[in-house]
This record gives sequence, structure tokens and C-alpha cells, in this order.
Amino acid sequence: MHQNLSSQIQTVRTFLIDLQARICQALEAQETDGGGTAKFIADDWLRDPNGTDKDGGGRSCVLTDGKVIEKAGVMFSHIHIDHLPASATERHPKLAGRKAQALGVSLVVHPTNPHVPTSHANVRLFVAEKQGEKPIWWFGGGFDLTPFYPVKEDCIHWHEVARNLCDPFGKTVYHKFKQWCDDYFYLKHRDEQRGIGGLFFDDINTQSMGWRFDTCFNFIQAVGNGYIDAIIPIFERRKNNAYTQAQRDFQLYRRGRYVEFNLVYDRGTIFGLQSHGRIESILVSMPPLASWAYRYTPKKGTPEFELTDDYLKPKNWLQD
Repeated sequence: MHQNLSSQIQTVRTFLIDLQARICQALEAQETDGGGTAKFIADDWLRDPNGTDKDGGGRSCVLTDGKVIEKAGVMFSHIHIDHLPASATERHPKLAGRKAQALGVSLVVHPTNPHVPTSHANVRLFVAEKQGEKPIWWFGGGFDLTPFYPVKEDCIHWHEVARNLCDPFGKTVYHKFKQWCDDYFYLKHRDEQRGIGGLFFDDINTQSMGWRFDTCFNFIQAVGNGYIDAIIPIFERRKNNAYTQAQRDFQLYRRGRYVEFNLVYDRGTIFGLQSHGRIESILVSMPPLASWAYRYTPKKGTPEFELTDDYLKPKNWLQD
């Protein structure tokens, strides 16, 4: 590998480890502020069952059974792959069989209170290598919000943070990656969106964006830091809202959609399974509780009906 790229990978790794720690700290502060005592438990792991670091590893930080946060997983990994799996090469056939490195932070937060949305974010770097050829690298990531009882103020705030972090990189960046997010987080078999979107991007490099490595890295730093700026004010506003058992039941029902998307469509989950990843880390995104109902239809005029009839429709949140 080129020495300069090797140094750049280490710089990205340092940022990701720090980002993981800061996100955990911010979420724990919300748990404490809401009267809870749950803490993140850190689990360091290696891919090699013999305990060597040749295949890489990571740190999984998981909080469970909190008063404010029912479950959260904030995962860092840096793994080495001998042969790229199909999920990584279907869009890049020329990379089939290459060695690769993948490093990133991925997180899912399932709040206890139905008035606080589930949130997801990730930032990652992928480097594919072949003897005698220049490495091929790209960044990916984004963040998205999945509300159960959405408030327009929160949706606008979420997208304002996304737009503001994108604008320094180009006035079309937010619109491009928002559209990509709307397209990606769509359950085809349900004909509905998973949530109200945010940002999603993949294959970000010099070829796709005209950005040098440093610019791409600056962008994922903005996205990672932007997640904290986007989600914490929503926790502050909603975590102490009163809720009923019926609202809790609806939250669990809608979590079922989250499970369906992650197991059927999510590229990260499929990549992890195909690359023989650590199953506990791959499936940590699953909520602790979810439910399904046969032919459930919310009544017109209720907040439950409004969720799918209005909020879960792609729209320009910064104009509508």
C-alpha cells in the first residue's frame, strides 16, 4: 500500500475511535439527565478466533435497559478481508476477489419513549487492494431518523443540520444525498419509507465527486459530528414527554418495520453476514422488543394514521 494512504487510514481510524467515544458520552448524558443509570459497556473483539489482529477487530459499545434509551449500539470496527464478498462487488465487479480494509462507526439508538425517534448513523472508509495496482478507496455513510410520533419541528431541525453540514461542500450536495437517503431507506414490500430520511451516500471519492481524499474525509467528519448536533436537541425536547401504553404498543409495531428493512435490504447487514463478520455486532441494530400485527390499519385522523399518510412521504422538509 502507498505510504501516504496508509497514514491517511490511520488518521481516519483515530477520528472514528474519538467519534465513537463522543457519541457514547453524549447519549449517556441524556440517559443520566432523564433519571437513568444505564451506561455503555465496551466490548473489544478480534475477528480471528485465535486472538491475533491479522483480520482486524473493533470495539462494540452497547447500552441496554435504560430509562431514556432502551438500547443503543455504537460500533467501531476496522477489519481486513482476503476476498471481497458479493455485496461489496455487485456494483464494482472489477473489485471481485481483492483484499480490502473496511473501517467505520455505525450506530442505532432505540429510545424508550415513543416520542423520541429511533436514529441511525454511520461513517466508513473502504479500501480495496491488488498487488501491482493502486488501491481503490471510497467513503460512505449518512444519518437518518425514524419517528413514531413525529413533530414537524424535529423533522425540520434534523434536515437543517444535514443541509448546513453539506453546504460548505457544494450547494447540491444536501439535495443529492437526501434523495439517495429517501431512495435507500424504502421498504419495497410495504411501499413505504422507513423514516423521514436525512443523508445517505456511498462510493464517495475523487472519481465520483471530484474531491480529494482530504475533502472526502472532512465531509464524513462533518456527518459524524452532525449526527450529535441533530439528535441531542430532539432528546432534550421529547425524552420526558408522557406516553400511554397504546403509544408504546404502536412504537413496538413500527419497530417491526425497522427489523424488516435491516434484515432484507440493509447493505451493511448483508455485507457483514457475507464477509463472515461478528454476528453480535452485525445484529446489534435490532431493537430489544418489536411486534407485528395482522392487517393493522390506524384510524383516520389519529397521529398513528398521520405518520404513514403524511410524515413517511418523501418531501422537502426545508420548504413544506
